Amino acid sequence: MQPSTIERGFAVEEFENRTRLAQALMAKQGLAGMLLTSEAELRYFSGFQTLFWQSPTRPWFLFIPDSGKPIAIIPEIGAALMRQSWLDDIRTWSAPAPQDDGISLLHELLSPLAKSKARIGLPKGHETSLRMPLGDWEKLVSDLTGLEIVDATAIVQSLRMVKSAAEIEKLSHICAIGSATFAEVPVFANVGQPLEETFRAFKREALTQGADDAPYLVGSSGPGGYIDVISPPGRRPLQTGDVLMMDTGCAWDGYFCDFDRNWAIGQADDESRRAYDVLWRATEAGLAAARPGNTCRDLFQAMSAVITEMDSSGGDIGRLGHGLGMQLTEQPSHAAFDQTVLKENMVLTLEPSLSYGDGLMMVHEENIVVRANGAELLTVRAAAELPII
Repeated sequence: MQPSTIERGFAVEEFENRTRLAQALMAKQGLAGMLLTSEAELRYFSGFQTLFWQSPTRPWFLFIPDSGKPIAIIPEIGAALMRQSWLDDIRTWSAPAPQDDGISLLHELLSPLAKSKARIGLPKGHETSLRMPLGDWEKLVSDLTGLEIVDATAIVQSLRMVKSAAEIEKLSHICAIGSATFAEVPVFANVGQPLEETFRAFKREALTQGADDAPYLVGSSGPGGYIDVISPPGRRPLQTGDVLMMDTGCAWDGYFCDFDRNWAIGQADDESRRAYDVLWRATEAGLAAARPGNTCRDLFQAMSAVITEMDSSGGDIGRLGHGLGMQLTEQPSHAAFDQTVLKENMVLTLEPSLSYGDGLMMVHEENIVVRANGAELLTVRAAAELPII
């Protein structure tokens, strides 16, 4: 088990700083407040962490005014937990209440702003969602004539992309747990074992190593390689000559690792060895390019240049990595379209992939933090040659 001396949660100063930074960005856009409705955003600014979000029944709201602490408008079932956070103003209703699921409370809060024709922000862009009934939202907006609602996606995403020291400490810890779990795969994976049992063994090991949960585990296996990278496990037994891939997102205190590993079962053919070597070197190119001032496009191009040695498409699955933190995937994307400039303390995945053979593919992934002088690995680097179990 990976020992932990890291405190769960954050000091109040962490949330105060996040809120001040958000309010400074809001001021530049002339916003009187910002409304948030999704789990990650509520947790980021309040510290409110619960698996109760798995239930789609109730909406949850957090309003960040232009000064002072955020205001929570939440179902009564979450009141006791929210009172343990740093927030003081917590307004609740008995939910579910389909005829008025917090809408009158939200209307009461926003009505003065509508009367003064104020502007408020709401995340509207890529990788955002409005977590409330659309009909309720339409009614709220129609009743608040005068209120201007503008896109606040950039405010939230720009803050979350750059991690604090406390966040990086948590991410480093869960990456160590994931690395220790992957190190045990050759112990419990063997010829004749159904893939679904290999997955179960991995999840048990992750919990033993200290993960709170292993909610994301996908992968595949097949002769000489695999055909996709997001499959749930089947019952086909592992066989000599297979390539096995497992990709995990283990979590600790609300923060994720996200990386994969590949193994050959019994023996490896030349083509799968070559694919693994190309991806390992593509990752090295990504590591070298992950420096402040470079862009996500630069990272993409550095990895693609190596991938094209074997795959002329350059690894055409949309992107070659992404941000990482409170969610398994976050902004930005390592893709040709993403000109996001890398900054110190961004936590990222490097995820080159390629196609080869008769419809086969391979993916390689590591987790890093961008430091002032370059990339620092959070995961234990994969072996330079395709490991054989």
